Amino acid sequence: MNITDALAPSRCRGIELLDDPSSDTALATRSLQDVARSNRWFGGANAVIAELVPVLAAARGRSAPLTLLDVGTGAGDIPELARRIADRGGVRLLTMGLEVTPALAAASRPRSGDAIAGDALALPFADRSVDIVTCSQVLHHFEAADGARLLAEMNRVARVRVIVADIRRAWAAAAGLWVGSWALGFHPVSRHDGVVSVLRGFRAAELSAAVVAATGCLPSVRNRRGFRVTASWTPA
Repeated sequence: MNITDALAPSRCRGIELLDDPSSDTALATRSLQDVARSNRWFGGANAVIAELVPVLAAARGRSAPLTLLDVGTGAGDIPELARRIADRGGVRLLTMGLEVTPALAAASRPRSGDAIAGDALALPFADRSVDIVTCSQVLHHFEAADGARLLAEMNRVARVRVIVADIRRAWAAAAGLWVGSWALGFHPVSRHDGVVSVLRGFRAAELSAAVVAATGCLPSVRNRRGFRVTASWTPA
């Protein structure tokens, strides 16, 4: 363990207000827009794209389009960015987002490309039916057993690559998000939930161990800018 890991806060669950399924839909939609701004300014989107770029590069010259499912897509900003990056590289990428309710799925559709409502712990897709399955800042919302189910479901559905990005737990990340949220005009609920998310986040070794335990696959795990951590692997 390095000194940075030793000084990191202990992982704690906390309570994110919008994890409550009875949360107001309008407030949840507003908060997901705050998450999209956070992805843009604090590195959440770039963390996913960094793992996606090599997959797109390997697909150049492919006649059939690649498909991508973004689990817990939020505002759909990551699928939208992924399509732009793919277009620049000459790769046709068809994207779809999954959200927990029909209202949130519909709100994401203008950016996600397409969207459906479904359960992340029982993805409504056949085995090996999607080329790339991603999730960003989703895994930390689940308790350990359900987190393992999520990872196993993503692994089941993907053909080519699974990409998980989450928050790298650190005191500096919590403080930075709190300060930055005022400058970016976050809703108070977004500010509260954002700090709780940081304290629910993962260190690299924790994320790697979770993937191995859930899937049997050894992921490539990297620390990314903006206190992010990614794990990606080829499904068994």
